[in-house]
Amino acid sequence: MKLSKLALTVSATAVVLSSLLTAPTALAQVKEQFFPVLVYRTGAYAANGSQWANGYVDYLKLVNAKGGINGVKISFEECETAYATDRGVECYERLKGKNGGGTLFQPLSTGITFALTEKAPVDKIPLITAGYGRSESQNGAVFTWNFPLLGTYWVGAEVAIQHIAKKEGGAAKLKGKKIALVYHDSPYGKEPIPILQELGKTYGFEVQLLPVAHPGVEQKATWLQIRQQKPDYLLLWGWGVMNSTALREAQATGYPRDKMMGIWWAGAEPDVKDVAEGAKGYSALTLQHGAEPNSKVVKDMLDLVYAKGQGTGPKNEVGQVLYMRGLLSAMLGVEGVRKAQERYGKGKVMTGEQVRWGLENLSLDQKTLDGMGFAGVMRPVQTSCLDHMGSSWVRVHTWNGSKWEFSSDWYQADEKVLRPMVMLASGKYAEEKKLKPRTPDECKL
Repeated sequence: MKLSKLALTVSATAVVLSSLLTAPTALAQVKEQFFPVLVYRTGAYAANGSQWANGYVDYLKLVNAKGGINGVKISFEECETAYATDRGVECYERLKGKNGGGTLFQPLSTGITFALTEKAPVDKIPLITAGYGRSESQNGAVFTWNFPLLGTYWVGAEVAIQHIAKKEGGAAKLKGKKIALVYHDSPYGKEPIPILQELGKTYGFEVQLLPVAHPGVEQKATWLQIRQQKPDYLLLWGWGVMNSTALREAQATGYPRDKMMGIWWAGAEPDVKDVAEGAKGYSALTLQHGAEPNSKVVKDMLDLVYAKGQGTGPKNEVGQVLYMRGLLSAMLGVEGVRKAQERYGKGKVMTGEQVRWGLENLSLDQKTLDGMGFAGVMRPVQTSCLDHMGSSWVRVHTWNGSKWEFSSDWYQADEKVLRPMVMLASGKYAEEKKLKPRTPDECKL
């Protein structure tokens, strides 16, 4: 008995000593704000995913080069998903608890976003899905941890129809038109279908749905249908090699590129550069920005990161469309942390729950954005507890054979069209998952 008691005492003492010794170390590890980075630098979508990842990581490096977020330095770790949903979930599980806990996640995949939507509320880690993800997640009353900042696929589809209507001379001229949707046969590609069908009923145009299987290199049957059906306009909801393949097929079948418009994930340099003159006249929506090589933030990046040999990717890609997309995505996350610090303590590491508050209270006016180096790149973002999107500004740019050029004024998605759909779809989700939507009063807490 005495030996047993002695053993227990020694064991207990060892645990106490161990905790005393490790506690300072644990605290020391949480002096940096940890950003998990889900990427795909391999696989069928590597050419596009790598540019986004380079812009994302470089912006975190730029923030550190400027002293961090009110003095708090950023640490980060990449995890390769290859755009596969199961690998994305594995990466999330692996990184969510590291280095004091993940600040936020940006999946860069609508499929991975769907898979993580139910995990984020449990782990209290926000998801930023800038320009992708679930369109109904704009409703922060239901999707309390999802942030489709700057725009959703419903925003893109509605603005695309606005642009086509303008080209035709008014919405009334859409009646009787055929608009084809060539889409990636995945959650991403299917997102715009509900709003296009709704708008088709409203304006009297026919929507032709043409799915393309992953990864999108085989489209002969699709373009045979296009040649037979002769749509008046074609919307391209592709990603990676699917986009350049579609443009080559359009060239081969004689479908006019100036009648084609892509979503913002089908409007970057990797999509058109190999097709070059064959893609001339093709347009795409932008998530506010286009290629921005002359912006102040890019000049800062070259001076403070690349000039020191710390750049992540090729220098000549800095400022290209997808690089800027990654950079902006990182900036939104960083500003969520900065906003959270205003409430919970400047110079402190923020938890995921605190960062959610920051993302729900983003207020980036034009003066602030211009001061950060984003003059001419983007417009203000104003979120709330109930509005997790914060902005719906879109421009169109067109490929001139060698580079992208803006070819429209600013559009803004019509909330009279979007809001009823968002509320209906998010309400249905809440009912299915037995969720009680937050009230405006609960948002004030």
